[in-house]
Amino acid sequence: MELFESQPSHPTPSSDAPLAERIRPRSLEEFVGQEHLLGRGKPLRVLLEKDRLPSMIFWGPPGSGKTTLARILGAKTNADVHQLNAVSSGVKDVRDVIERAEANRKHRGRRTILFIDEIHRFNKAQQDALLHSVEDGVITLIGATTENPSFEVIPPLLSRCRIYVLEPLTSAQLIAILEHALTTDPVLTKLQVRVERHDDLILFSGGDARMMLNGLETAAHLTRPDAHGVRTVGTKEIEEAFQRKYARYDKGGEQHYTIISAFIKSIRGSDPDAAIYWLARMLEGGEDPKFIARRMIILASEDIGNADPQALMLATSCFTAVDYIGMPEARLVLAQAATYLASSPKSNASYAAISEATQDVKANPDEPVPLHLRNAPTPLMSSLGYGKEYRYSHDYEKHFVEQQYLPDGMKGKVYYRPTDNGEEKSIRERLNSWWKGKKR
Repeated sequence: MELFESQPSHPTPSSDAPLAERIRPRSLEEFVGQEHLLGRGKPLRVLLEKDRLPSMIFWGPPGSGKTTLARILGAKTNADVHQLNAVSSGVKDVRDVIERAEANRKHRGRRTILFIDEIHRFNKAQQDALLHSVEDGVITLIGATTENPSFEVIPPLLSRCRIYVLEPLTSAQLIAILEHALTTDPVLTKLQVRVERHDDLILFSGGDARMMLNGLETAAHLTRPDAHGVRTVGTKEIEEAFQRKYARYDKGGEQHYTIISAFIKSIRGSDPDAAIYWLARMLEGGEDPKFIARRMIILASEDIGNADPQALMLATSCFTAVDYIGMPEARLVLAQAATYLASSPKSNASYAAISEATQDVKANPDEPVPLHLRNAPTPLMSSLGYGKEYRYSHDYEKHFVEQQYLPDGMKGKVYYRPTDNGEEKSIRERLNSWWKGKKR
């Protein structure tokens, strides 16, 4: 369970270890990327120099250095460091570490760091088990996740941690990592490996440094040496190593934004065929399926709304199902949701209503609540007219009575204008039959 001994040490990995492990940085000086956190005067470097690391969660894409950075920080601090993997660990493992941490603090005056990889896979009970110890400082938690912590980490634990966002590595940084591997790794140097096109490895790996390095090693072993013993890794060998042709899709760059835009606009435009095509492009390129599912939840409200109230429920269920089953089966759920949403009647009336109301609130933020709508829990409030002349809707025919609900300055204002599409047509007719003075 221990990640390091009490004295920081970095045993050299065996030659059988994957390339990404063999050349894993052992110090901040070797670490590539994340200058916004580790540069001179930047947050993590300052905290590390002062040996004042707080509990924190690293959020970033695969291969951006989350685990490596956590190990480096742990080795540099005057603390015992333990590592758990959320996939294989349970509440008992967490409690074992906490017991050892309490003993450390009581008998040795020593801090304990607990690093949890893939913390988003910890369930609520496992995360709850950490709360008290993190709050009391018994352990300093370092979590790593590829998922948005706001969705995957329980709020009480989230509030006790600082969130540090790790950025995708740039092409220049990935090339620097490649060159370092080619020139320093004993296995690659012995094989005399050279890479014909660095960009191919970067594109196939989607910016994931670990995937890139391990793909390079596989490709090197698939490459035959020439007469001089040199192995020149080309596109063919890289395709064989990754077992696929490259579909141009940069998860961290322009393609990420342009293709999701085309996908959303195809659904909004009621073209299920185009929506399926762009969905396939994203999935083939390695896009996070939960990112796609979240965007469909937003679209279900923004572009469909009450024209088909089932759309939001289906989109939300899609996200839950995708989270439960993962890829590759998740593509079936995404396809069902995308085709349903694209085929649904459309309305942005709810979106337009909240946008217009927000503008009015910003322009007039302190419009008073009408007296008859105010609660009157005390005699003084009743004497001031709070709640007076309020009419209880259920006392009237069809459980409706027309009265003023907006502030005086907004009286008669109409924000929600249902369309003639789908269910909104009947909603509009019903509202118009109730509110004779407000035609929508």
